[in-house]
Amino acid sequence: MLRSRYLFAFTATVVALLCRSVVCGAAEAQHGDIDAGLRRIEHIVVIVAENRSFDHLYGLFPGANGIAQATPATWTQTDHNGQVLAQLPGVWNDKEKQFVSALANRPFRIDATPFNQALNVKTADLTHRYYQNIEQIDAGRLDRYAAVSNAGGLVMGYYDGTKLPMWKYAREYVLADNFFMAAFGGSFLNHFWLVCACTPYFPDAPESMKARLDDNGKLKRRNDSPPSALDGPPKLFDGELTPDGYAVNNLQPPYQPSGISPAAGGDPRHADPAGHPLPPQKFRTIGDTLSAKGISWAWYAGGWQAALADGAQPAERRAVIYARKPGTASLEAHHQPFNYFARFAPGTPDRQKHLQDADNFFRAIADGSLPQVAFYKPESNLNEHPGYADVLAGDAHIAQLVAKLQAGPLWPKIAIIVAYDENGGFWDHVSPPSGAGWADRWGPGTRVPLLIISPHAKKGRIDSTPYDTTSILKFITRRFGLAPLPGMRKNVGDLTNAFDFDSH
Repeated sequence: MLRSRYLFAFTATVVALLCRSVVCGAAEAQHGDIDAGLRRIEHIVVIVAENRSFDHLYGLFPGANGIAQATPATWTQTDHNGQVLAQLPGVWNDKEKQFVSALANRPFRIDATPFNQALNVKTADLTHRYYQNIEQIDAGRLDRYAAVSNAGGLVMGYYDGTKLPMWKYAREYVLADNFFMAAFGGSFLNHFWLVCACTPYFPDAPESMKARLDDNGKLKRRNDSPPSALDGPPKLFDGELTPDGYAVNNLQPPYQPSGISPAAGGDPRHADPAGHPLPPQKFRTIGDTLSAKGISWAWYAGGWQAALADGAQPAERRAVIYARKPGTASLEAHHQPFNYFARFAPGTPDRQKHLQDADNFFRAIADGSLPQVAFYKPESNLNEHPGYADVLAGDAHIAQLVAKLQAGPLWPKIAIIVAYDENGGFWDHVSPPSGAGWADRWGPGTRVPLLIISPHAKKGRIDSTPYDTTSILKFITRRFGLAPLPGMRKNVGDLTNAFDFDSH
């Protein structure tokens, strides 16, 4: 089993490298032609959804490397001791209000028997944290997703996505089936990698906030941790930071909107320092490089303006930040990466100019006034995050935005990138790339979906070029001739293989 897993990973790497050296060699020879074609793209829109692996949403997509290509070597789950699990740990079914047990040790349809939860039904949330994701991937064996989770066998669940509105765009344009989340773990860290290809640092953090690791670099188990995944989720000495002070799990921004209220009598625009928010970061971001070149850009967030006002309130009076109530605005503070940087502190011109509400995004789509680079983060109820959002509502929301962009005046000169920040704890059957130039201490993690929609994109194509989240930064950097960010991984693609400028 182990040999077949590594043979699969080795073969995939060789094919990718051959593609780059042979098929893509022509593209390299026409480097100038590609850059000339890229100049036809005057606007880049990056839409960021939440927490779904590739197999989970697109595993049944025709022609993609999906569930049909998975094998027992890539799906069989093992217990903490390395022994194959006789069955998957049981799963709580929210729709039927019952515990589903005796699931076979293999992938299963969430929207089919015995689970029967449709795309518009929320599932439970799943563990999606830094050290857990590393252990789940298990050096490419992909066999600890169920054991190192709070959701049992749910990690192996996937949907028939044919009813998702975005599948129409995936069929018509480009679906990338070899795109990986840049960092292990959750949304907090992967949003940093989306804007700066960096991991934030908290040098003076209390020791109580740091993870405790064993001699193998894994989280230490507590004495009362169940011996088997079949007995319950593991109990671990986890933390928000690595032992050497890097922030890898959910820390709150130093500025409002933040999950930490202002200090009594303090600046209402700031989080209370006593709550240990992440200190203001000073790494260079894609926003810095865009501004240095005079390229217009903005980060648009659903619920941003309401959350700014909400942030000044004490915790008991808040109704927007982490509200997660259907029908009302709700914002996830740790999904707003620029709000962690000193350059975008309250009162700065850059904050006012570049951090904006989603309503401004919607108006700019309609009247053709979008900046040259626009990032859009949906509000909580539309971001597809398990636990508080369903898949279908968020997918339909993104499809509506794409349709409006197509109907708008900027469509002939636009590229839309629809990305998922991370896997949300769901299994995927493709091992992340490894080796120098492909990987480092921070990732990449599990494979996630990526769609590229543009009049300049190839039509009806599956793009299997090795990508990760830093590929989005590479694409923006190449298009606008920016200074590269140091964390961008050398060997991952820059998304240009998804475009065909010869036909325009």
